[in-house]
Amino acid sequence: MNILVLNGPNLNRLGKRQPEIYGSVTLADVEKQLLERGAELGVDVECRQSNHEGELIGWVHEAADNGWAVIINPGGFTHTSVALRDALVELEDHHGFIEVHISNVHAREPFRAHSYLSPIAKGVIAGLGVDGYRLALDYYARRL
Repeated sequence: MNILVLNGPNLNRLGKRQPEIYGSVTLADVEKQLLERGAELGVDVECRQSNHEGELIGWVHEAADNGWAVIINPGGFTHTSVALRDALVELEDHHGFIEVHISNVHAREPFRAHSYLSPIAKGVIAGLGVDGYRLALDYYARRL
């Protein structure tokens, strides 16, 4: 089982950008934890991050072509990207995707409460900090 973990714009700034909201853990720390947890669970985990919408879409296409499960924190593209949504809908034919947000997007600015992706996601985890990634990984490991 392959699980692709995608992180969108600004997530490369974890630990530096707004630590009062996102905490002090870096993306490298999150990825290390996920790779270790994946090894414990017997699943292959690959982590990627991009600040570019088209690159994320290309990776979603790759996941669809290979039948991989996807965990995605789309960052700001959550609220803006119909194109990313259109790519992610193709995953429904496979294992789907889980949308993860470090902060509780519903307790922040009103525009953050709207997601183009949530209606087609297998599940949404928001507000549990970086633990949300591990919870999504555990879910897939148990279900697949």
